[in-house]
Amino acid sequence: MAMHHFPEKGQSPASILDELDHLRQQDIPWEAGKTWSLIYYLDDAHQDLVRRAYDSYFSANYLNSFVFPGLQQIEREVVRMAGELCHLSTSVGGLTSGGTESILLAVLACREAAKKKAGKKRRRDILAPATVHPAFEKAAHLYGLRLVRIPVLEDQRLDVEAMKRQIGPETLMLVASAPCYPFGVIDPIEGVAELALEEGLPLHVDACLGGFLLPWAERLGYVEEPWDFRVKGVTSISLDVHKFGFAAKGASVLLYRDMEQMKHQFFISTRFPGGMYVSPTLLGTRPGGAVAAAWAAIRHLGAEGYLAMAQPLFEGADRIRRFIGEIPELELVGTSRLNILAFRTVANRPDIFVLADFLEEKGWMVDRQQFPPCIHLTVLPTNLPVIGDYLDDLEAAVEFGRTHPAATAKGGAAMYGVMARLPFRGMIEKEVSHLFETLYGAEQEGNAEAKPSWWMGLLNRLLLKFG
Repeated sequence: MAMHHFPEKGQSPASILDELDHLRQQDIPWEAGKTWSLIYYLDDAHQDLVRRAYDSYFSANYLNSFVFPGLQQIEREVVRMAGELCHLSTSVGGLTSGGTESILLAVLACREAAKKKAGKKRRRDILAPATVHPAFEKAAHLYGLRLVRIPVLEDQRLDVEAMKRQIGPETLMLVASAPCYPFGVIDPIEGVAELALEEGLPLHVDACLGGFLLPWAERLGYVEEPWDFRVKGVTSISLDVHKFGFAAKGASVLLYRDMEQMKHQFFISTRFPGGMYVSPTLLGTRPGGAVAAAWAAIRHLGAEGYLAMAQPLFEGADRIRRFIGEIPELELVGTSRLNILAFRTVANRPDIFVLADFLEEKGWMVDRQQFPPCIHLTVLPTNLPVIGDYLDDLEAAVEFGRTHPAATAKGGAAMYGVMARLPFRGMIEKEVSHLFETLYGAEQEGNAEAKPSWWMGLLNRLLLKFG
């Protein structure tokens, strides 16, 4: 039962846990393997270890690292291990609460460094591929900067020549993805790094999704081009331990080539009556449990464990690609060889969102995308046992579309399809803002405005991919 008032008396632990179990029944049943994003779960044994590691520092507040020298050592070890994956010879970096915070800090460091170097000359343009994560747009919004979206080529990789044409006196930094979330492709890091060196600009590589995946993809022959600090010109890299590092939420690592850049992300206040306040990241209070869980996850799996995890994911994705290649109505979007891919219907016939509706009715969580309209898949360990079932349902979905050419997408899928093609993006932003006002505003019992609607379901479809 929903509670609308502060409890006068406390509840028993058993009743609270029972209610949590009941509430969980409303959530996505990801254990069945029908969710193709969000959930990075390896197995019960690993999950139990990570949970116990988190609990060991459950009450620790990492606001002051000198109070917790054990946590400080743990963070340094995580940074050192992540640095090795990215071919960083010196351990310069730290742990954050997630990819968004890592990106916000990387952009902040660039802005502050530019202020000191440029004097009155303002640099405010972040040049990034159109497929870059929205966290860079958020950073631009928060810091008074501009995100300049650079077109991608047909293979969905950044157009380096187009980026070069956009570089000017107000350019602050360059960005590339390894890989981008929508299509699983790695931008031409070497080409972007050459631009960075020529123009004396910092380059951030967003490897939040791929940082704990690409090293194993390289060893298995799925990736050939260097993407990390082996590339001269790369200034910083973000990689999330809570994704394919299989740590607890939220843990990301932000690495820098040297301290000369990282020092600009620190915040120091000397005028607070309570004493000197120093914050190495955006957050003040930092949960020690997430730091310990990240350390435990890496130590538990090691290179052998991560390789054993990665290979079946790539093989599962290859199986899906081969299947898509055999269906005349389907085609892949981009040239990803990773376990992250997207597909659409040729000339959008049948409508890809008609297929999405069909799959959703079969119980699959469908990750719809725009520009172009397509379906995204990240093959996760939980998906491996049910790939055959998915392909059977996808084949049935195509057959339905083939035999019902007049079918149109329904409900949220239909509206998403309209929004994906709508030129008036401001209308969409206004409506989504209204939904958030409803979601986070004062709830009144019996007020229909405060209750979830099909619009809220649509909002979920729009936001799930950007967790």
